[in-house]
Amino acid sequence: MSLRRIFDSIITRLVIMVVCLVSLGTVVRYFALGSFLRQDLSTVVQEQQQTLASYVARDIDEKITQREALLDQLAADLPQQLLQQPAALQDWLRQHYRYQSLFPGGLFVTTAQGRVIADYPTAPGRQNHSYTDRDYIHAAQQGKRYIGKPVTGYALRIPILPMATPLFDHNMQVTAILVGITPLSAPGFLDVMQKSRIGNGKGGFLLLSPRDKMFVADTQKQLTMSPLSPVGVNPLQDTALSSYHSTEITTNMRGEEEVSTTVTVASTGWLVVAHTPASEAFATVRHAQGFAVRGAIIATVMFAMLATLCMYFVLRPLFQAAEDAERMTRGETPLVPLSIRRNDEVGHLIAAFNRLLGKLHEQQGQLERIAHHDPLTGLPNRRLLADRLKLALAQSRRHGTHLALLFMDLDGFKQINDSMGHEAGDEALRMVTARLQAIVRETDTLARIGGDEFVLLMCNLDEHAAEAVRTVAEKCIQAMQEPLHIGTHAYKVGISIGLSLAGPDSTADSLMQEADQAMYLAKHAGGDCYRFN
Repeated sequence: MSLRRIFDSIITRLVIMVVCLVSLGTVVRYFALGSFLRQDLSTVVQEQQQTLASYVARDIDEKITQREALLDQLAADLPQQLLQQPAALQDWLRQHYRYQSLFPGGLFVTTAQGRVIADYPTAPGRQNHSYTDRDYIHAAQQGKRYIGKPVTGYALRIPILPMATPLFDHNMQVTAILVGITPLSAPGFLDVMQKSRIGNGKGGFLLLSPRDKMFVADTQKQLTMSPLSPVGVNPLQDTALSSYHSTEITTNMRGEEEVSTTVTVASTGWLVVAHTPASEAFATVRHAQGFAVRGAIIATVMFAMLATLCMYFVLRPLFQAAEDAERMTRGETPLVPLSIRRNDEVGHLIAAFNRLLGKLHEQQGQLERIAHHDPLTGLPNRRLLADRLKLALAQSRRHGTHLALLFMDLDGFKQINDSMGHEAGDEALRMVTARLQAIVRETDTLARIGGDEFVLLMCNLDEHAAEAVRTVAEKCIQAMQEPLHIGTHAYKVGISIGLSLAGPDSTADSLMQEADQAMYLAKHAGGDCYRFN
């Protein structure tokens, strides 16, 4: 089977159509399944991430609150008279520092103007240093406990979180400021946030300070102490700053989609942002879609193979009928009705084809009869006579037999046409035909070649061919002796016959010419007789 025929096959087209429909359904299911799973999984991811972010925010808030309480307690316990005794004040700080671990960066006391008068542990460059430029000193000077902006410490040279509370005299005037320092990298401070990962490691936490417009810390330790990006640069940051307690699906600075959850740290106003790449958060969706696609491909291939086999089985009788019809058109087999193997739609189609073929045979036979027979008398016409004459000459030479031709023309036929019309003339011709057919042998050919002219071809004659021809001619003349009764009239019609015997060199045309000339000799002799040429 050629490749072109395979592509033109109805099975191929049906399979392609089915595959297209299945593929379309797969694509629809792919996106529908992805949308459904993403929506359903998004709720779960957001709830989990909200829980994690809230836990981290509570942990930070608790540690900040503990430090605030401790600093307030130390400020309340610090004797006012020690403010005038730096050495004694430093010793007091040392004694109280031993019993706490919340300020590993140290404690120090400044004057109301912000100059350090005592610190512990002692840090190089801190003693007598003025901190008037720090925000927490300004706030404490106003009588407020204040959590300062995370900065790089003057003395420690590392990122720290300062916390200050004022000391009051009996007139509630600020006499000094107590400051506690916590390094951002201190153990037990931001550990939960900085060491936690979400997903496969690309997700994590950010700690933002909207008040100070900076990143306090982050899991990846790439943004710690860096300023916030301008609005519009980092959608993830913009979302966090606009929604202090929500979960959104947004993009980061690299344009990657992420699931972000923002929770506020109550004590500082900081924002804990938990973020997870959407590629990780919704990896299950991708896996499910991939599984669905692979399953659909396998199912499509199997279905296409099964459908091909089933359709081939159903349409096999049609294919076999087409092959049989093709062989008939090439002439390899005769034109016969096709076999009906099953009584289904294909069988009905083949049956209809067989009926059509029968009608075509019938019409072909009618056309052949019209082409080779006289429509009035049903006798062979000039064309069929010429074919049979050529065949008879060939057989005569091959078998050594003789062949004769009788050319007959009716006498008095014109009178019937002129007096009674053509219908009477047609009837007369049919009556003459019947009389002549009663004389000739089955192996001979009686033909009407036009008007009132008839030709009789006699084949397979022996050496007495001349006598046989004369005998037949006389019988023909005798058959026409009785009048033709047409309606209420009787007409006498004679017949003039020209005889010719085929010789070794005779042809169909020469034999017809000789018989025609002999017929004219009979006419000139008065008619109703025969002559040899």
